[in-house]
Amino acid sequence: MTYARLIEPLGLVYGSIAQAAIKQGDALPLYGGPAAFTFVRLIEGYQIAGLMPVQKVPHDWAPELERITCSVPQVGLPTGAQIMGILNITPDSFSDGGELAGIDQALLKAHGMVRAGATVLDIGGESTRPGAVTVTPEEEWQRVGPVLAALKAELPNVAISVDTRNSYVMQRALAAGAHIINDVTALAYDAAALPLLASQDCGVVLMHMRGTPQTMAQHAVYEDVSVDVVRELAQRIEVAVKGGIARHRIMVDPGFGFAKNFEQNKELLRHILLLANLGCRVVFGVSRKRMIGNLTGETTPHLRDAGTQAASFPAMALGNPVLRVHDVTGMMQAVNVWREIYQI
Repeated sequence: MTYARLIEPLGLVYGSIAQAAIKQGDALPLYGGPAAFTFVRLIEGYQIAGLMPVQKVPHDWAPELERITCSVPQVGLPTGAQIMGILNITPDSFSDGGELAGIDQALLKAHGMVRAGATVLDIGGESTRPGAVTVTPEEEWQRVGPVLAALKAELPNVAISVDTRNSYVMQRALAAGAHIINDVTALAYDAAALPLLASQDCGVVLMHMRGTPQTMAQHAVYEDVSVDVVRELAQRIEVAVKGGIARHRIMVDPGFGFAKNFEQNKELLRHILLLANLGCRVVFGVSRKRMIGNLTGETTPHLRDAGTQAASFPAMALGNPVLRVHDVTGMMQAVNVWREIYQI
């Protein structure tokens, strides 16, 4: 499948207005709805056609148009926007490193997130912040394993995601009952990861990154960051599918802050709806990141939650985003307000 051609949906409408516009032929559903778009930009290579109404899209763009209008697989999660609560079982994560030093603290945090509305918990045992120190897979599993076992025992109905790039950890996490593997390298780091996951039925998150946490800053050079991220994720999806992972099991993450500088992060966020070309559910993670600090002037990561919520709103148009955040309570409030305002 070629992604030389991309469509950027614009001119969004919601709720009853969206339904009326679709019925009148003035809009098309974005990712199956509930949002709809009335205008598009057509991108071929790096050539961008000017803004045009959906009725004027040339007939030979029908395959690309179908990609951004069809409903996407739910990957075993409820429909609509979902909150993924972050549980970093690491001593050196940028925002909350060392905060969850034991199983009891992790369980307390997890219960609070679920009460606040999280439907997925994402456990990480290795920091992937810029310049982070690499740990062995065995050490990573020593951190993750006991917490995963405790969560399965106390919160059996909550989906568990494990944030890892190591097949050793993936295999043990899936055997222990994890539902999703979230790999920041899109299965490019460990050659054993793809065949392992092809033999399973779990959800798989493919995140965009170039290089490693130690080298990624050197790779932040793009022709057009939004277009390049979509096309590079498309390549990783195709690798995964050819390797035996069914497309309906795949979610994508644009990887804010990974091999992207501040201006590139802003540009990616402005054009985040280009991700609709991939036909996958989107995991969206801007929580407390440096880009929020740069935008707001807030230097303390755990004080960036309001900025996180504002930066997450563009993803809501995708209908079924999975919002990966530290502050579940605040994000859930923001999502509920957004839903009420836009009648969805």
